[in-house]
Amino acid sequence: MAITPIATLFAKSPFRPIQEHMRAVVDCASEIPAMIEAVCQGNEKALTTHKQRIFEKEAIADDMMNELRSKLPKSLFIPVDRRDLLDVLQMQDAIADSAQDIAGMLVQRRMQLPEQLHTPLIEFTRSCVAVCEQSGKIIEQLDELVELGFKGREVKRVAKMVEDLNRSEDATDELGLNLTHNLFDHGENMNPVSVIMWYQTIQWIGDLADNAEDVGNRLRLLLAR
Repeated sequence: MAITPIATLFAKSPFRPIQEHMRAVVDCASEIPAMIEAVCQGNEKALTTHKQRIFEKEAIADDMMNELRSKLPKSLFIPVDRRDLLDVLQMQDAIADSAQDIAGMLVQRRMQLPEQLHTPLIEFTRSCVAVCEQSGKIIEQLDELVELGFKGREVKRVAKMVEDLNRSEDATDELGLNLTHNLFDHGENMNPVSVIMWYQTIQWIGDLADNAEDVGNRLRLLLAR
């Protein structure tokens, strides 16, 4: 993934670096569904490959965030405070951090998982990553919001996108709850350590959607000011 120099991005728009970072974050999270499929298939080679990609992409997102923090102008000629942008940046980065946690767990721990849970786990994971992608689409609207002075129909459209994001995240909560119940229902036939580790992994997968929702909600607060 080619990364445009931060200085060049700032020259074009104060929001371009935030958008570029979000693209890197979503790119990192997008590896997780294939990694989960590799676990279900017992494909060790694919599992390791996806883990390496996630760690590399998370490192890119981290580097971008650190550079953004140091180079984000103290004064912005837009109706958004510098601290608010840093908050959005931190929330975006939490998505990549969660992806790295998941990848590390899946490779370091060989966890038993009943075949009956494969499909619901894959469905849950794809849904959570889809929420991340929705959040990324919202961040892509920042330039238009600036051009219109954070007013008018564009604000209403973005607010509607955030509402849709919230509903999607609620749906992942339901999927995660059902998956957790199924995990415990099969717990008697599983290694107790596997049950605990899969429970933690499911929580981290859910964090992908939770963090993505946080990004959208933070932007909605900015629009309300």
